[in-house]
Amino acid sequence: MINATTMEKKIHEGRNVKRFREMLGIKQEALAYDLGDDWSQRKISVLEQKETIDLPLLQQISAALKIPVEAFQNFDEEQAINIISNTFNEGSFLNTGHTPTFNVNPIDKLIQLHDEKIALYERMLREKDEMMAELKKLISSK
Repeated sequence: MINATTMEKKIHEGRNVKRFREMLGIKQEALAYDLGDDWSQRKISVLEQKETIDLPLLQQISAALKIPVEAFQNFDEEQAINIISNTFNEGSFLNTGHTPTFNVNPIDKLIQLHDEKIALYERMLREKDEMMAELKKLISSK
């Protein structure tokens, strides 16, 4: 579907594939594996430099990344964020405006990990001190 906004922008489908792949945390090698035996990391790299991609191949990439074909054809930052945040199982998506929430605040998780590391280091220091005391006892008793 082409509209006036799409006509004004020069859509680079290969770059859009790269952007979505990177946003999803998928390496070129993994995408190549999903696309089949004829694909390699190098071939994905070349593909991502192409301005236009044949529709059957774009559909194959769409299925592998679970992103609608239209997202590659009509990419803009706002639309991408909306599609990713509203993507559900098997690549289907609802445009509900829902922003996913997570139970654990990343900062709280970092603080928790930091506290756990400190507790581990303190325990290791205590054990080291206890071992040193035991060694001193053994040395002084001989």
